[in-house]
Amino acid sequence: MTTTHRTFVSYIDRTREFYAAQGYERPYRWAHHENVPFAALSKPLASCRVALVTTASAPRETDTDPGSLRGAKQVWSGDVDPAPDRLFTDDLSWDKLATHTNDVETFLPIEALRTHVESGRIGSLAPRFHGVPTDYSQRRTLENDAPEILRRCREDEVDVALLVPL
Repeated sequence: MTTTHRTFVSYIDRTREFYAAQGYERPYRWAHHENVPFAALSKPLASCRVALVTTASAPRETDTDPGSLRGAKQVWSGDVDPAPDRLFTDDLSWDKLATHTNDVETFLPIEALRTHVESGRIGSLAPRFHGVPTDYSQRRTLENDAPEILRRCREDEVDVALLVPL
């Protein structure tokens, strides 16, 4: 069988075409780093405190009110106890025809991590989880959002941050 068209979605091409259609003169540049800030753990995972970072937004008074989105694109934090029963996801891009976000545990697995704490696989769960906006600005991510998440994780004495994008 000969394939004449791609059988996958090229997100890089799609994103470049989208930005070009918006009038941007330079093509979108995907982030690329030769050196990444990942490091081996200095102690066993069973002794580590773990924090969750999600791209979902905090719940809103009314999810249908466009005015409720003002100020939503900023770093935020929420308590893991009690775990939230819902977060706001309608402003994000995901296949809304094929799936849903009614089960918060699928993108904010607090209860799964509690099970790992109880079994001794991880040391503890941080008291807060954190939300980051899905902002395509690399500068904003590097200069604002990432340092703020790091500050909050250090404040909670976190050893491991588990990133769970939606």
